[in-house]
Amino acid sequence: MTVKFINKSNNPLPKYESEEAACMDLRAFIPQPITLQPLERKLIPTGLYMELPRGYEAQIRPRSGLALKRGLTILNTPGTIDSDYRGEVCAILINLSNEPQTIESGDRICQMLISPVERPEVFEVDILEMTERGVGGFGHSGTK
Repeated sequence: MTVKFINKSNNPLPKYESEEAACMDLRAFIPQPITLQPLERKLIPTGLYMELPRGYEAQIRPRSGLALKRGLTILNTPGTIDSDYRGEVCAILINLSNEPQTIESGDRICQMLISPVERPEVFEVDILEMTERGVGGFGHSGTK
């Protein structure tokens, strides 16, 4: 499987940062630094445009180091990029820390997972098969 990119940034193409990494890191491509105030969110562009094969999606996810060290995470997580989307790949960053956080061009801001997509046949029925759990919802399986 291959993924094609147009790279309008001066950053390298996304890559896996370790031998068995599941996700590729994406970098900010912005003309000037952006400072996010506490609880502020902004759409951060990457300068990347991609062509995913049919039957695949890209998921945009937070980077754990940014979340832990700086309180920066991604809204709409995971964000889904469909295989027929050809616009710029962007990430919605939010600052959950108590201090302003500055993003600079080239900063690794999120990670991207490429995953197959199943498209099940959907149909309506009158009765669902019963299970032991039944309609038990939140907290139904215990608190430990």
